[in-house]
Amino acid sequence: MELTWLGHSCFRLRGKDATLITDPPAPSTGYSLGRISADIVTISHEHLGHNYVKGIGGDPRIVEGPGEYEISQILITGVQTYHDEERGKRLGRNTAYLITMDDVQICHLGDLGTLLDDRAQEALSGADVLLVPVGGGNSLNAERAVEVIAQIEPHIVVPMHYATPAYKPGEVALDPLDQFCREMGVEVTDPLPKVVITKATLPAETQVVILGYKS
Repeated sequence: MELTWLGHSCFRLRGKDATLITDPPAPSTGYSLGRISADIVTISHEHLGHNYVKGIGGDPRIVEGPGEYEISQILITGVQTYHDEERGKRLGRNTAYLITMDDVQICHLGDLGTLLDDRAQEALSGADVLLVPVGGGNSLNAERAVEVIAQIEPHIVVPMHYATPAYKPGEVALDPLDQFCREMGVEVTDPLPKVVITKATLPAETQVVILGYKS
């Protein structure tokens, strides 16, 4: 499975059977998807930074909301979570996705804004790869992100949804990546353009992988 960050909370997961894109952002966020297509698109919640489906070509199947889905040999479980600390009373609900592609389990947390409750933790715990928001604003900040990582215990952590030179904050400013790296006790390294992950090459200990966004 090949993983590429397209900016904000948007990733391209390319497997042997299909290509999946998570949370495509509108151009107003500062990120440009260019000409990109997919077989599947997952949407964590209805916000322009996360649901710009018309920016994706290829007539993809759209997955939005809790449930179990099987599309093109890809297994997807949507798990209801919350966008704030008040069980969605302020900002609404959020769907986290557990995606099984090429025998690797990837968890995309969308705009999660609080710790996982017992039900969500049970559903998502043990994912191989965790795509986690770390920049604060209306989602997890660095400190909270580290707590959620401890809940899931993944092999690989890929931070997302933080301030970059491309990001246009609008009403919501985000923290930079270095705050998360300090909380994790790791150095900010040069970002990778992409990473190829297989079940056989997963690290034994949790490893932070920093990706550069594809502009």
